[in-house]
Amino acid sequence: MFEAFFKYPTSLFGAGSLGFAPAWPFLLAGFVVLAGAIPVLWIYLRGTRTARERVLVALRLLSLCLLLFLLLRPTLTVSTLVPMESFVAVLVDDSASMAVRSSSGVARGQEVRALLGTAEAPGLLASLASRFNVRLFSFSDELERIESLAELSFSGEHSHLGSALQRGVDEMANLPLAGLVVLTDGADNSSFSIEDAVLDLQSRAVPVFTVGFGEERFERDIQVSRVEAPRKVLKGSSLVVEVTVEQTGFDGESVTLEVEDDGRIISTTEVEFSDVGEATVVSVNFEATDEGQREFNFRIAPQNGESHVRNNRRAVSIQVENRTEKILYFEGEPRYELKFLRRAVHGDKNLQLVTLQRTAENRFSRFELDDDDELEGGFPTTREELFRYRGLILGSIEASYFTYDQLRMIADFVSIRGGGFLMIGGRNAFSEGGWAGTPVADVLPVVLGPAAGEGEAFFAEIEVELTAYGRSHPATRLAASEEGSEEIWRQLPTVSIFNPVNELKPGATALVVGSSLAISGEQIVLAFQRYGRGRGLAWTVHDSWKWQMHADVPLEDMSHERLWRQIMRWLVSYVPDSVDLASTQERVGVGERVELRAEVMDDRFLAVNNAQMFAEVTAPSGAVVDVPMSWTVEADGVYSGSFAAEEEGTYEVAFSADRGEGSLGMGTTFVTAGPLDDEYFDSELRRALLEHVAEETGGLFYLPSEAGSLAQDLSVSGSGSTVVEHFDLWDMPILFLLIVILIGSEWTLRKRAGFA
Repeated sequence: MFEAFFKYPTSLFGAGSLGFAPAWPFLLAGFVVLAGAIPVLWIYLRGTRTARERVLVALRLLSLCLLLFLLLRPTLTVSTLVPMESFVAVLVDDSASMAVRSSSGVARGQEVRALLGTAEAPGLLASLASRFNVRLFSFSDELERIESLAELSFSGEHSHLGSALQRGVDEMANLPLAGLVVLTDGADNSSFSIEDAVLDLQSRAVPVFTVGFGEERFERDIQVSRVEAPRKVLKGSSLVVEVTVEQTGFDGESVTLEVEDDGRIISTTEVEFSDVGEATVVSVNFEATDEGQREFNFRIAPQNGESHVRNNRRAVSIQVENRTEKILYFEGEPRYELKFLRRAVHGDKNLQLVTLQRTAENRFSRFELDDDDELEGGFPTTREELFRYRGLILGSIEASYFTYDQLRMIADFVSIRGGGFLMIGGRNAFSEGGWAGTPVADVLPVVLGPAAGEGEAFFAEIEVELTAYGRSHPATRLAASEEGSEEIWRQLPTVSIFNPVNELKPGATALVVGSSLAISGEQIVLAFQRYGRGRGLAWTVHDSWKWQMHADVPLEDMSHERLWRQIMRWLVSYVPDSVDLASTQERVGVGERVELRAEVMDDRFLAVNNAQMFAEVTAPSGAVVDVPMSWTVEADGVYSGSFAAEEEGTYEVAFSADRGEGSLGMGTTFVTAGPLDDEYFDSELRRALLEHVAEETGGLFYLPSEAGSLAQDLSVSGSGSTVVEHFDLWDMPILFLLIVILIGSEWTLRKRAGFA
């Protein structure tokens, strides 16, 4: 329509500049006429004239001005490409997301082939080839030169759009490049910054013309977008995994989310979607019963009308470890809480609760020791001795018992070693134990207020309840369902406190709270916060053993045991070893390189840069490869290495670090190689990204139906081998139409007024 009125496409006007090339005799005659007409009109309009007469004069004057404009012979000056002297790189997205079908059943790859054309039905390629030298490329993981569309498979496991743009320019670096034409859905799942590619294209003055394929929003679709799960857990741990589910077209409906382990469905959860299309986050509860590298699949069965079902499942790998975690529990006075906590974890083979109980001044009872020398002198006085534990629990013990170095060491146990710390309520705990103002107070998730005065010991009985966050937390979940867990908590007997605590620190989270007529506000019962590399917990109740021994609690009720096992397992979860190695990717495609990154520390958890770091990789077939690990120099104690995952399956990576004659630590981790589903997630057309790339580089964005003008638009992009051309504008249909309208309007008005 635009070309019908203005003779040329919009791209030509955008690339050109207005100029004039008048024929001087005609221009002079036009000025003479205009110069004579203006005084006559001025004298005419000075008299008393009606509005109609003034309109007639204005129409006549506009007609004369438009005629003068035509006599000036306006032209559009544009730098156009010299035919067949410039090159164009056509980059076609060959990733698996291009095989996704639209609601009409046509795959994006089919649309690409139809747009580019064939010998029988020429398309965009033929149009470009008539003006440019065309180089055809495909890209997914890498950019590759191809000779024909037959080489496209639309099966790549990644879309590396940013690196493809940069590689495309590099491939054409020594040629007069008119621009890049990119046919894609806009997916980009690489670590390479697309903004860096855009800046590079801007600096080289290379425009990018993008053609976007796919639907901007699916009509009906469900996507398991995110699964928040730990990479390592203890065998037998109860897991609560947060799963984010997105949907379009299923407002107000509900579906079932299943968790599968080795072909067995181990958990099902109902997902109820809101009426406003928001993402839904659900908590899924299950137990890690089998050790080793386990792959858990979170899936929703395909629903009626879904246009795309490959994004209905996500797999996560979790290393289930069958090892014993050591926790040091230091209690300052004889009391039942210690006895029942020991009893609670006694049957758990993955927890070793080493207890140190002060029975008199400088006299201690010790239990669950590895050897007779352990804790012989009381609480540890060196970092090496304390840091051998992964968790630390302090009961009713006053802060003044410890030296300042020990208090600082406890804080470092959490922040530097990454251990879990828990303070349990009692007569000498929290503020009542003088802990306010100490380094340990910084670790706690609660604010310690002033202690009660001499002879004013605080005591209150409270009823406890879960917070909204505590209802789904793995440490406080006492039943398979949230509703069942809440019911158990509601039936627990009252317990007592010596420590009034009612204020959380910023960033801390409360899981359990309590209430009583004897206190104002809510009592914080269980709370936690991150502190450095570790975690600090506060448990303010001093007699949770009542939940086991109270007359109202059935003998077979195991709520107390389950609660404390879960709290202690959570206390030591995510605690790093002195030598810790992991892959930067949880799952890789077959043939990809696996990047390994290790952190090496000594027994005081100080970074070691001169270690001998080794990694031995066992492939699924049993083949063994040694991977050299070297210090990265970028950070203290950090080592890196890599290997190629050429086989599908699980790779076992055994690692160790030595310094001199001694071992710093060792361990095992796993990496899974197999088909990746990354391409099927967030696979709607990313129009905003493609428009941004085109706009920032001086190109244009098109939908497939609009790409017919791409070759013409590219020819006036200003890049490549160009020549200046002048295009006449005086004969544009719109100008003649305006003259006809002006003269016709004037004649019509005169006719109605009786002047003609």
